Amino acid sequence: MTEGKGDVWVAAGFAELAHSGVDGVRVEVLAKNLGVTKGGFYRRFKDRAALLEAMLVRWRDGRIAAIEKQTALDGTSARERLKAIITLYSERMNTEAMAIELAIRQWARTDEAAAAAVAGVDAARLKNVGQLYRATGLPAEEADAQAFLFYCFIFGQSLLFLDRGPRKRAQLLATSADKLLADGR
Repeated sequence: MTEGKGDVWVAAGFAELAHSGVDGVRVEVLAKNLGVTKGGFYRRFKDRAALLEAMLVRWRDGRIAAIEKQTALDGTSARERLKAIITLYSERMNTEAMAIELAIRQWARTDEAAAAAVAGVDAARLKNVGQLYRATGLPAEEADAQAFLFYCFIFGQSLLFLDRGPRKRAQLLATSADKLLADGR
């Protein structure tokens, strides 16, 4: 989807998705939240389904573009890039982005289009991080398994150990990250 008039509706849709799930993404609710009439929505989108489709496309394309940018070596080693990704996701918690991710994954449990978007993002994440692990010298099968563990860590750490103090949490994350970056041989 190109930038345009519908962006405000898509952004409002994501905000509501994060707050109340896909069932809460309703034209009336979004119009009220934006302080506008429903007519503006229907000038941009045919119906709610078109908005939901635009949201999935925006999320999928945005997540894939982000991981491609995050895994580009750009003069750094594969290990340095992996460490930078771990730091990015473990030091700066983006609670709204995580809420959107979780809501889309919940939506994907009952909707084929959402499931396809999630599968596409997961495949891109695993492929790109797997390539980084291959660049460290791991064979393909081990690199793919390590990429899977990497993402289990990235997402899991954001949901676990919330009752620990920041210092203990940081120590645990650093030790875990070292294990993900260690030469497995």
